[in-house]
Amino acid sequence: MKHLRILLSLPVLFLVATLRSYASEATGIGNLSAILEVQQYNRAIHIMAMLLVGFGFLMVFVKKYGRSALTATFLLVSVTLPIYYLVSDSGMLGHQKSPIENLILAEFAAASLLIAAGAILGRIKMYQYIVLALLFVPFYIFNEWIILDDGMGIMIGNFADTGGSIIIHSFGALFGISAAISLTTKEEFKTNIEADATSDRYSMLGSMVLWVFWPSFCAALVPVEAIPATVVNVFLALCGSTVITYILSTSIRGKINIADIANAALAGGVAIGATCDHATPLTAIIIGVLAGAISTIGFSILQSKQQKFHKIIDTCGVSNLHGLPGLFGGLMAIPVVDGLNIGSQLFGIAITVVIAVVSGLISGKIISLFGHRKEAYNDVEEFEDVEEEIATLKKVA
Repeated sequence: MKHLRILLSLPVLFLVATLRSYASEATGIGNLSAILEVQQYNRAIHIMAMLLVGFGFLMVFVKKYGRSALTATFLLVSVTLPIYYLVSDSGMLGHQKSPIENLILAEFAAASLLIAAGAILGRIKMYQYIVLALLFVPFYIFNEWIILDDGMGIMIGNFADTGGSIIIHSFGALFGISAAISLTTKEEFKTNIEADATSDRYSMLGSMVLWVFWPSFCAALVPVEAIPATVVNVFLALCGSTVITYILSTSIRGKINIADIANAALAGGVAIGATCDHATPLTAIIIGVLAGAISTIGFSILQSKQQKFHKIIDTCGVSNLHGLPGLFGGLMAIPVVDGLNIGSQLFGIAITVVIAVVSGLISGKIISLFGHRKEAYNDVEEFEDVEEEIATLKKVA
């Protein structure tokens, strides 16, 4: 019996020895940090898919602006990642982090920038998106430094925002809405944003890619032991927002509105970000349902009134998908996260709102100095062969 036990234990001993050998060889110090970095790398790739495929295709719902939306997404990500990475790697703001952690944080910044760009999508020239990125990233880093690293020593306690409900989503939305004040002309305000069946299908593709990879976004930097609960909470929140979006969209509009489904269904992922590693499964579902309800009501009822009041166009409805659900998620941390300093949470939200609005207003003014498009929401101004394609389609029709 003793020999049998020894034989049965050999595979386990071999596996342990192999893992130890791999860890020692990979890190040189005999720990598992290299393996953990590989796991973070996998989540970083998931986030990159969200940025380029998810956000990119979500924004091609504008019928004649698909080439521009995808190209702008490519450029915004390609400008943001190196700027954020180099600043963070320099150690100028906060302590230095591992290369993969810096990359993930840079991806978070890119996500926030894409949200901001969604508010003014179709109304600026292609090179102005680069100007937008150059202006946005320093403000984003500054806000992150103050809130998460207590850079100015004004935070009075801990701040809960693991998945970026406030730092990423609300900041990007408020920045974009504020910039749109200077980047929406009277002619653009009166211009209808056209969509068709094909552009809507591509937009739904982008939404589904975001939906699938959202847990990796929220769990990218959480401790290993918190990853399973975080993944479950995010998916449950997304399920809640998706179901309530369908119910409210059909109830308010009479029929399903594809823009509601493509956007408000994601609101649960936005709102659960602040508490994704603290909430219970039931709490996650509730947060998702409430966030989806807020977002759907925003798209179906509030958006037109908001735009008329501010005399702006929010092309992608970022205030309803990212702004309001993000703020809601940040506030939900107060009852959900044990031991949270309420004053610090509210103060961090307030600081983020102020910096986002002020920096958005400044950036919008600067970008407007570079001029305006001749025709909004149309590829024809900046892309080759578009006029020939349009002529061909008219002949076929």
